[in-house]
Amino acid sequence: MIDYSVFPEAPGCYLYRDARGEVIYVGKAKNLKKRVSSYFRKQERDPKTSRLIAAIAAADYIVTGSETEALILENTLIKRHQPKYNIDLKDSKNYAYIHLTAEPYPRIGIARRARGAGEFFGPFVSAKERDYVLSVVKKSFGLRSCRKIPKRPCLRSHLGTCSAPCTGEIDEAAYAERVRRARTVLRGQAKELAGALRGEMEEHARNLRFEKALELRDEIAAIEHLADRQQMVRRPEHNEDIIAYQVNGENVYLMIFSVVKGTLTDKQEFVFEVSEGFFEEFLVQYYGEHEPPKEVVLLEEVGEAVADYLAERRGSKVAVTVPRRGDKKKLLDLAVKNIELTFFGDRMKTEALQLALHLPEPPDVIECFDISHLSGTAMVGSMVMFRGGKPDMRNYRRFRIRSVEGIDDFAAIAEVVGRRYRRLKEEGGPYPDLVIVDGGKGQLAAAMGTLKRLDVQIPIIAIAKREEEIYVPGFPHPIPVGRDEKASLFVQEIRNEAHRFAITYNRLLRGKAMTE
Repeated sequence: MIDYSVFPEAPGCYLYRDARGEVIYVGKAKNLKKRVSSYFRKQERDPKTSRLIAAIAAADYIVTGSETEALILENTLIKRHQPKYNIDLKDSKNYAYIHLTAEPYPRIGIARRARGAGEFFGPFVSAKERDYVLSVVKKSFGLRSCRKIPKRPCLRSHLGTCSAPCTGEIDEAAYAERVRRARTVLRGQAKELAGALRGEMEEHARNLRFEKALELRDEIAAIEHLADRQQMVRRPEHNEDIIAYQVNGENVYLMIFSVVKGTLTDKQEFVFEVSEGFFEEFLVQYYGEHEPPKEVVLLEEVGEAVADYLAERRGSKVAVTVPRRGDKKKLLDLAVKNIELTFFGDRMKTEALQLALHLPEPPDVIECFDISHLSGTAMVGSMVMFRGGKPDMRNYRRFRIRSVEGIDDFAAIAEVVGRRYRRLKEEGGPYPDLVIVDGGKGQLAAAMGTLKRLDVQIPIIAIAKREEEIYVPGFPHPIPVGRDEKASLFVQEIRNEAHRFAITYNRLLRGKAMTE
C-alpha cells in the first residue's frame, strides 16, 4: 500500500505509477493527503478503482498554489501521459476560449481552439466561469451572438440584451465602442474600465441624463463582479524552466519545474552534495543533456559564461531571468514550497511544534489518545503514534474501556493513558517525546493525574475540537497558537488520525454486536 502520510495537506495533483514506472492515473485534490488516503481507506470500491489500486506501485505529487492551478495542471498531465485509468479525460479538449469575430459587427461566442480570424480570450480554466463571463459580457455590452445578422430583430433584441445591429439602430462606430469595452474586460482589465466608466456615469448624472447614468451603473456593477471571477491561463509564447534549490547541511535539494506556454507540466527533483559553485556546475551538466528552453527562471544570477553556454546549446538566445515579483516569482516560490514539502515537510512540522510548546528538542515520537462511543455504548480508546512527523502504524494501539460505565470521557482518557504508560513503565520501554489527548482542560487534567500517580514525566497537551485550541499544563487558557499555524495543523493532523482509528474500532464492535 502507498504511504499516503508523506502527502501534504495542500492543493495539487497526484500521479500513480505502475511497476514499470508509467503513469497510470492523474488526479487533482484540494487536500492531497485526504484525497490519496481515501483510495486506500474505503472498504467498498467499484471494479475500476479496485483494478487501479492493485496496479499502483508508486505515487508522486506536485503541490500547486490553489485548487484552480491543480485543475490546469491535471489537464496538462493527462494530455502528456495519457494514463490508462483516466478514461473519461483522455480525450478531453483544451479549456475553451471566448471568440470575437473579425466582422464589421463582431459576434461573440465560444471557440474550442484559438484558430482562424478574430480575437481569442482564454483559455478559461472552468466551463462554468467561461459561460458566466460570456453571458455578462454579451449582455452588458449588447454584442450579437447570431452567426448571421438576421433580417428581423430576434428575442435578445426585444429583451434589450443585444444592441441589434440587424435593426440599423446602431452604427458601426457605436458598436465598435461596445466591442472595445468588451475587449478590455476580456483582457483582464475590467477594473481599469470600470474606473473610466464611473467618470462617464458621474458626468451623465451631473447633466441630468439619468437613464444613461443608470445604464452605466449597471454595466460597472457587472464588470466589477466579473473581474473577481475571471480565471484564465497565462499564455506566453515560449517554454520556461523554473529552477529553485535549498541547501541543508551538506546537501543541495533542487527542483525544476517545466512550464510549457504558461502551464506547469512536470517537475524533477535532484539531491547532491554541496560544493563551491555547485549551482552553475549543475546548470552546465543538466543542459548538457537537455535542450534549454527559451527562458530559464532562477533564484539567483549566474555568470555570462553560463548564459552563453545555454544559448550555444539551444542555438539561439536563452533569457536568464531572476524575477522579484509577478507570475514567474510565484512559480519560483511554488518550487521552493515543493522542495520544503518534499524533502523537509515532516521535520518542519516537528520543529514548528517544538517552538510553539517551548520543548528542548523537536518531538520525534508523539502519541495521541482519543475516545469514541455512541451514546455511551461500545466505548473504546485509540492511541496513534507519529515518528519523525509520519504515522507509525505498527505502533497503533486500541483499547476497550473496562472501568467506565455511561458517558465519562475524562475517566475513559484516564484509563487508556494509565494502561499505556503503566505497561511501558513495567517493561522499561522508551516513553514518547510528547503526549496529546483529544479534548480540553478536563481531559488534560485526567491524563495528567494518571501520569502523576504513575510517577511518569512526559510533556503532555490537549487539543479541543471546536476551536482547535491547544491547552498545556499550568495554564488556564489555551496557548496563543492560531489554528492555521503549522504547529496547530500538525497537532490537528495527529488528533484526526487518532479520531479515525477510534471510530473505526467503535464501528467494528457495534457491527459485531448487531451481528450477534
